[in-house]
Amino acid sequence: MHVVRRGLARAQCFFSDHDRSAFLGAMGKYAAHFECAIHAYALMGNHVHLLLSASGGGGATPLLASVCDEHLRSIGEAHTGENVQWEHDCEASTIHVRRHLLACMRYIELNPVRAGLVRRPGDYRWSSYAANALGRDDALVSPHAFYYALGRSSAERCDAYQRLFGAPANPPARKPGGPHTGPRGRFRPT
Repeated sequence: MHVVRRGLARAQCFFSDHDRSAFLGAMGKYAAHFECAIHAYALMGNHVHLLLSASGGGGATPLLASVCDEHLRSIGEAHTGENVQWEHDCEASTIHVRRHLLACMRYIELNPVRAGLVRRPGDYRWSSYAANALGRDDALVSPHAFYYALGRSSAERCDAYQRLFGAPANPPARKPGGPHTGPRGRFRPT
């Protein structure tokens, strides 16, 4: 499922890095409790994107309700005078895994770029891009079987995932003297 939870009237939900870290910590705790696997996420200023699979325990609705309730308490304790209100309902869309899983992950992790917060998805600290594209440890991210199908090794998966974003992770080294050539002539990347 692709789930979006917004601040009421698109109001700010996070006021500091501590708020975002606490939110991710709560997400990890409640994802395990409600038997949900998080495949991709992005914490934006006034909303949250998640791509998750639920295997039981109620799924996305109780997960997000619990995380957002804990987040409200955390904000109240950390920021005097600040108040976060979430929209009552979250937007949840079931996706067709074979057709849309990787595209949805890409959509979520490009959200900070589209919002103008960063130039490249790897520059945004509060998304799953570093785990999925760069192979960095993120206890919250549970790779989906379709992600694992991108390659046999972590490096192959990361390279293939980065190519979904239009930029190869490790472009081939060019030999001095001109472009690559092969049995069919000049090499043209696709």
